[in-house]
Amino acid sequence: MMKRIRIVELLELTDFGKEITTMGWVRTIRGSKNVSFIALNDGSCMKNMQIVADAEKIPADVLDRIHSGAAIHVVGTLVESQGKGQINEVQATEIKVLGEADPDHYPIQPKRHTLEFLREHAHLRFRTNLFGAITRVRHAMIFAIHQFFNDRGFYNIHSPIVTGSDAEGAGEMFQITTLDLNNLPRTEEGEIDYKKDFFGKQTNLTVSGQLEAELAALAMSQVYTFGPTFRAENSNTSRHLAEFWMIEPEVAFADIHDNMDLAEDMLKYVVKYALDNCKDDLEFLQQRLANEEKQKPQNERSMPLIEKLQFVLENDFERITYTQAIDILKNSKPNKKKQFEYVIEEWGADMQSEHERYLVEKHFKKPVIITDYPKDIKAFYMKQNDDGKTVAAMDVLFPQIGEIIGGSQREENYDKLMTRIKEMNIPEEEMWWFLDTRKFGTVPHAGYGLGFERLMLFVTGMTNIRDVIPFPRFPKNAEF
Repeated sequence: MMKRIRIVELLELTDFGKEITTMGWVRTIRGSKNVSFIALNDGSCMKNMQIVADAEKIPADVLDRIHSGAAIHVVGTLVESQGKGQINEVQATEIKVLGEADPDHYPIQPKRHTLEFLREHAHLRFRTNLFGAITRVRHAMIFAIHQFFNDRGFYNIHSPIVTGSDAEGAGEMFQITTLDLNNLPRTEEGEIDYKKDFFGKQTNLTVSGQLEAELAALAMSQVYTFGPTFRAENSNTSRHLAEFWMIEPEVAFADIHDNMDLAEDMLKYVVKYALDNCKDDLEFLQQRLANEEKQKPQNERSMPLIEKLQFVLENDFERITYTQAIDILKNSKPNKKKQFEYVIEEWGADMQSEHERYLVEKHFKKPVIITDYPKDIKAFYMKQNDDGKTVAAMDVLFPQIGEIIGGSQREENYDKLMTRIKEMNIPEEEMWWFLDTRKFGTVPHAGYGLGFERLMLFVTGMTNIRDVIPFPRFPKNAEF
């Protein structure tokens, strides 16, 4: 039996007259009584392979079973294409139907489907051009991130998914238990007795791998995690998921400036990788975005996708402090005219996505890194600056997305960290292991978190985060 040739490779072949075998799913079938043209796709690329099925060679009872969505095995001869837009096609000598698709019930018909419809059929949406493209780009971005860190001597760390601590101090966590919820064991005080639970204590799904990455970095110098994280935030927006993936590098002997350099280098590296390796998919996604935006007024349309990616590569990221950012925003036209939903009135305000996008898209017209945020709006582990008011935090802001990376230099001083933990009412006994690293050979260190799906939104031009992860998890939805 001849080996199957993937369509991405088959489309490049020019040894006409050669017998080949290919397999895939039928996108469309059209033709007459004498000849049928089948567009075949196997997910390996955007383009379809044209299969020409002559009624003299392929029995009618086989052709009658072939509809959109059916899986077929094709043996045939590679010939030069007579049609436009392709160099070759396959003259079928034998077709086997591997799996039929009833045309009356197969939901992914060859027509335009809404994104909502496709979310409801997420088990089949990979078969569309759009989700094929997103899946290939997602894979390329995963590979590029691992390659970036590997080439710079970082070690990948698997941080735990089950955790007893709340890294962010946000409290919006999914609890894990094996206790019988209909018959919970109680202490004498009437509290739930977690000593009877599987881990002997209250545990949750992790919101971040950062704290564990810090432990590893304080021995291995530079590490990164790339894993699933979970937030039980009851937020039904186009920007939130309950389960998403985070990339979190952590570097010993590094300060906030090293951290900014690493973040900028990484973002430019992965964007360049997409431009170099996902050309067809990005062109398709760009065209889709342009079609979507035709209804919008000219001034509200976003930059063409490929131009937007180039924009990140061609500009040095602007670096400003939070204080400078607040001054710019306070004096901006939309703020003075109260066009912002959240008007900036004073120093200490928590910046919203609309403010971040204004700085990037209108004011600087380039990606922006903001540093030195007020300590009261940031996490306990961030390095306290000498002014007593701010911390060495940084956020990287992108067009259309707003914040894409958040990070900081970490507080390595034991006493300062202890004071902060007490101020924020974080249980000391739960953080003993984290505090230990500040007792035994502490060093300056820094790191950041990149929400992978945020990056995917940027690279694909999609506007809903539920469309850049294969199986989205959000309030009231854990289907598939």
